[in-house]
Amino acid sequence: MKTFKDYLKIFFFAFLLNFLWENLHAPLYLHYRGGAISELILARAALVDAFFILVIVIISRAQIFNQRREIFIVLVSLVIAIILEQWALATGRWAYDPSMPTLPMLNIGLTPTIQLALTGWLSYKIVDFKKPSLDG
Repeated sequence: MKTFKDYLKIFFFAFLLNFLWENLHAPLYLHYRGGAISELILARAALVDAFFILVIVIISRAQIFNQRREIFIVLVSLVIAIILEQWALATGRWAYDPSMPTLPMLNIGLTPTIQLALTGWLSYKIVDFKKPSLDG
């Protein structure tokens, strides 16, 4: 059984990795809701991403995902990222700069599509949920 502290670590690393990622790929966007992309917007996006990752990791702790936990985290994160990108583009929430690499069949950005899966998997690996916890 994992402790609250373990999940807090997941959230912390997920936020940290996503905040870094958001800042690095922000130039690939033209705007957010028609305005400038600020540090506050990037921090809020990183918080939302960290929340999604935390929920996915908690769900992955179900016994049925024991042997395929990392695959579950990556695949569910990819699906969520694809849905979020398609929704955000369709509603004009943000727009891509011409330099954004896109996935042709989906017409969504490559970097935001892989972001959640990669940062979620890395957060999981950093905390290393396979090791037994000393306090639980």
